Amino acid sequence: MALLERVGTLLRANLNDLIDKAEDPEKLLKQLVLDMENQLMQVKTQVAIAIADEHLLEKKRTEHESSEAEWRRKAELAVRKSDDGLARAALERSLSAKQMAAGFAQQLEDQKNEVETLKTALRHLEQKLQETRSRCELMIAEHRRARVVGRAQQAREAMGKTDRATSIQRMKTRIDGAEARNAASRELMEGDSLDDRFAALERDEQIDALLKDLKEQHAKTA
Repeated sequence: MALLERVGTLLRANLNDLIDKAEDPEKLLKQLVLDMENQLMQVKTQVAIAIADEHLLEKKRTEHESSEAEWRRKAELAVRKSDDGLARAALERSLSAKQMAAGFAQQLEDQKNEVETLKTALRHLEQKLQETRSRCELMIAEHRRARVVGRAQQAREAMGKTDRATSIQRMKTRIDGAEARNAASRELMEGDSLDDRFAALERDEQIDALLKDLKEQHAKTA
């Protein structure tokens, strides 16, 4: 049955594989649960119809068995009355009823097997649906949490970049200020003393150190 094939497909569904391939996992999981609920309703309907057919076949079998017994009783009556022709006619009807009863009995057996198959599919689908609902709720919660964590991580990274950019800017400002002061000093100082010249060298070293720190920090953020 096509219905049972669809149910089998849903029962074999691997949620992890579906999630990995989905562009919108949450939407896919909700749709999967909805599909399973729809299939469950269809299976329940088919089970009800199959059970009704089983009862009908049981009724038909019983009717023909009763008819067989009744015609046999009439054949016995005809024999007691020494009416062989009437007895043969009754036995003919009895035999026909017996064959019909056997036919309905076989159909009834087949129908019972179908009912059991549908009931088994229904139980499995109900169990699978319950498990899928629970797993989907968990996976949706995990997916939402992952998105929140991802946004928080992006925010932290953005803040970190801003902080590093601010630090670099402060360092650059310090360097620019030091260079400006050195340039002013060089313009103002003519015939620097030995101490002044050494002081200028020390400032140059400080600038070199600051520049080195700036380059290293820039390399880390690049």
